[in-house]
Amino acid sequence: MTDTESRTDKYFGQALKRKEDPRFITGAGNYTDDIVLPGMLHAAMVRSPYPHAKINGINKESVTDMPGVVAVLTGQDVKDAGIGSIPVGWLLPELKTPAHPAIALDEANHVGDIVAVVVAESRALAEDAASMLEVDYEPLPSVAFAGAALAEGAPTVHDDVPGNVAFNWEIGDEMAVKEAFNVAHKTVKLKLRNHRLIPNAIEPRASLAQFTPASGEYLLYTTSQNPHIHRLILAAFVMNIPEHKLRVISPDVGGGFGSKIFQYQEEVIMLLAARMLGRPVKWTARRSEAFVSDMQGRDHETETEMAVDENGKMLALRVNTLANLGAYQTLFAPAVPTYLYGTLCNGVYKLPAIHVKVQGVMTNTVPVDAYRGAGRPEATYAVERTVDATAHALGEDPAEFRRKNFIQPEDFPYQTPVALVYDSGNYEPALDMALNMMKYPELRAEQQRMKGSNKILGVGVISYVEACGLAPSALVGQLGAQAGQWESSLVRVYPTGKVELFTGSHSHGQGHETAFPQIAADELQIPIEDIDLVHGDTGRMPYGWGTYGSRSAAVGGSALKVALQKITAKAKKIAAHLLEASEEDVEHADGVFRIKGAPDQSKTFFDVALMAHLAHSLPDGMEPGLEATAFYDPKNFVYPFGTHMAVVEIDTDTGKVDLRNYGCVDDCGPLINPLIVEGQVHGGIAQGAGQALWEEGAYDEDGNLLAASYMEYTMPRADDLPMYQIDHTVTPSPHNPLGVKGIGESGTIASSAAVANAVMDALWHECGIEHMDMPYTAEKVWKAIRASRAGMGQAADD
Repeated sequence: MTDTESRTDKYFGQALKRKEDPRFITGAGNYTDDIVLPGMLHAAMVRSPYPHAKINGINKESVTDMPGVVAVLTGQDVKDAGIGSIPVGWLLPELKTPAHPAIALDEANHVGDIVAVVVAESRALAEDAASMLEVDYEPLPSVAFAGAALAEGAPTVHDDVPGNVAFNWEIGDEMAVKEAFNVAHKTVKLKLRNHRLIPNAIEPRASLAQFTPASGEYLLYTTSQNPHIHRLILAAFVMNIPEHKLRVISPDVGGGFGSKIFQYQEEVIMLLAARMLGRPVKWTARRSEAFVSDMQGRDHETETEMAVDENGKMLALRVNTLANLGAYQTLFAPAVPTYLYGTLCNGVYKLPAIHVKVQGVMTNTVPVDAYRGAGRPEATYAVERTVDATAHALGEDPAEFRRKNFIQPEDFPYQTPVALVYDSGNYEPALDMALNMMKYPELRAEQQRMKGSNKILGVGVISYVEACGLAPSALVGQLGAQAGQWESSLVRVYPTGKVELFTGSHSHGQGHETAFPQIAADELQIPIEDIDLVHGDTGRMPYGWGTYGSRSAAVGGSALKVALQKITAKAKKIAAHLLEASEEDVEHADGVFRIKGAPDQSKTFFDVALMAHLAHSLPDGMEPGLEATAFYDPKNFVYPFGTHMAVVEIDTDTGKVDLRNYGCVDDCGPLINPLIVEGQVHGGIAQGAGQALWEEGAYDEDGNLLAASYMEYTMPRADDLPMYQIDHTVTPSPHNPLGVKGIGESGTIASSAAVANAVMDALWHECGIEHMDMPYTAEKVWKAIRASRAGMGQAADD
């Protein structure tokens, strides 16, 4: 029993340390690879070394006699078992969806495509045998880049996708844009490449499956951001399993960043293998496998064009993008470069006319799908680079050019020309705070002083808006989503007054086990120590749609809020009955239910919880127990925003770019836990800066991955990054009962563009270079400076 009478402080808004962290930092977490089941076997994937190859045959006998080998599975085994193709989760008109088998049958379509699986008594034995399996490949012509895949005579990735075009999509008013450009004072055009990224969660993907023949039940442990979606897809669309006979558990998950949303081949294979062999089967990815099998991100080739009038007011924006989808279309692949990208090309500006065209292109590369930010970093980069280039063309300060074109507070809710209706916003205070925080005038003066030296300064300013908490379900269904966008929550109060919260949102590092109880502790007015969160288990949860797109607080937290309100409403009725008072005369304050004006007449939360279960004295007709479920479907998206600033120093002798300082002011509405918010912003900035300066999932023109390990793929390290300066404004959303907006992706959405603008600001001021593509490696920057200076008649350094 807990004394609740003295608790008056609000938990919402407190920077509490995360209650889940002690188990993570002491090695007490429980991840999929930690789980061992009796009789467990191990699987190793045999992956194609070719970007495109015909599979003429697989000699199973080449390894079946090796010690410990139990089975070899091929695409034919998958076909014979009646396993379906892995489906696409977002459909567009006339979308081409080539088959995506769990194991390639006749043809491998990218380096890393699974062509066979070896199951053995140990992981080492399985991997040894997999490396020895004889596969007869016949290499086929292949292509890696979207533009090249559209060229006449380009290799065809799938015969049922003519010309490699999976879809054509557009939004906005093409004629209005054309008319605006006809009367424009100035137009500015840019060609941009938003290069490919490879997710690198700390925990590689893993799956462990078990089948119980007597009951026909399956159990799947897997590294998932959304276990219910995995259960639905596997049961209904791939494996033909009764949904209630498949339990999916995602225990502790070591990071996802979008890469653990998708339905992967390996989960299908583990379930099939467990059924065929009658023993549990586990697979855990090596880091080298992750590079060629985790869904990758970004990869856009874009042309933008902005029109402005003689006063520097934006008139129109035109965007044409080729989106490289890779070899297969996966869960959100069609949505990312369309509805999550094209609709965000409005940015934070009053842009009367916008037209966005996107062509989805298939290539012989690892599939591309949602990666932290999912479409919105691409949109922010395209818009904010174009805004900077336009400011330069007009001779205006980039920050003041943005301010001049901001949507104003009185304009909200704001209907953009590309479908979205922004909920709330106030962009100038965030810009002003960021400029003051970073001492913008002093930076510009320093930039002038450094001009012409061997160290030059760049200042990048961007203002962003993002859409998150996708909703409502009916709308996204009309747009092609094959999933709902609501979330559920169950609140269970025990007779002792202890509380369990169950949510369909699933944490893979976001701090749900702390933030969700903070919401509940305030609503129930009990200590947070009395509340635990349960998530990630389809066997214990009501339904849910998982964690992605910064939806957990806005949608999952709102579902929780509604369920909690049901609890307090029932608790108040019970308290009034126990106090022999009318419900209207009872107030819930300071942790107790008391009769108004009679503070000595009260009942604690424990008193009510106990009586709810003893049921010795309840209002007539009331069911015993204290438990409530809520299914919350939001009215609209929510729209966080902010201003980010990056300061870089470039060594013109070497081309090396140092990120010297970084500051941001974000607005995600009320902060549930500022410490968690700052942590998410920190990580997001690192990911975006990584794209701008170091990371690139580079391929050769045929589709061979050139960056397939940490020797070639440069992840940012702590000593590459400065101490951040972070602040917030608070503009609540009217679209949910908490007023909150997402923050998990804001840092990434903003920072790649901010760092890019900083680098280009330095190079523009020093050399007049208007644009270069990310990542700004020392070699690339050095060559650009040398070429520019040579073109301007300056002596080459050597």
